[in-house]
Amino acid sequence: MSGQDRREQFAAEARAERPDLSVLCLLLATEGDPELDERVMDWAQIELDRLAGMLPYGLRGPRAWASAVTELLGGQLGFHGTPADYDRLPSSFLHEVLRRRRGLPILLSVVWLEVARRAGAPVYGLALPGHFVVGFGDPEEAVVVDPFAGGASLGAGPAELAQGPRVAARTLDIVLRILNNIRAWASARPEHSGVALWALELALLLPSHPAALRYDRAKLLVERGQFAYGAAELESYALVIDAIDPPAAGRIRAEALSARALLN
Repeated sequence: MSGQDRREQFAAEARAERPDLSVLCLLLATEGDPELDERVMDWAQIELDRLAGMLPYGLRGPRAWASAVTELLGGQLGFHGTPADYDRLPSSFLHEVLRRRRGLPILLSVVWLEVARRAGAPVYGLALPGHFVVGFGDPEEAVVVDPFAGGASLGAGPAELAQGPRVAARTLDIVLRILNNIRAWASARPEHSGVALWALELALLLPSHPAALRYDRAKLLVERGQFAYGAAELESYALVIDAIDPPAAGRIRAEALSARALLN
């Protein structure tokens, strides 16, 4: 399957009535790992099923679910994160996190979510400022665990947990946050601007995304030397915001003019 086909599949899944988190995570990872083919994607799904099948039957209540999932994933299997994982792009790829049992907080949380959901647990993701964790049970009274710390219970947890209400993270919000993490990784490494570009382009395929992503993409195109294309995208974005913020639209048109001047 070609890269374009993968993107079409990603866009279609994102617009499904109930988008599949694991499928979206695997499809986005194909952009960064040319060896991620259908065989590896199938392995990742089978592995999630296998892990779910290792959980005990008859669990009742959020505390029992949280304990069982954490004992399996964080205890027996050793899924957790380290500071070094922030420096590795594969820490944002689901298949690599499954293979290495290391990753960023949000990807480890995806493993917790997908395994627990497959087993029938009442589980949800919780996006905190600068961190991502997992809750079991009703969001207002859930048992919250930190997959990055191997599933350690947060108890009363960070101050953000005490400032309600708690809102379960939506699938597409999780995917957008993963893509933003990838962009942040690439922005610290200018030689990987191509990674930032595909992350932006995938984010723009989501049915609900910040309009400013179009501006970010246009600027990145100019930075990568695609002056005419980037200028055209800047001008297109200026048209979008002209009605709500004319001064900003004017500044963006000036940026487009400067980009075109670089062609001479």
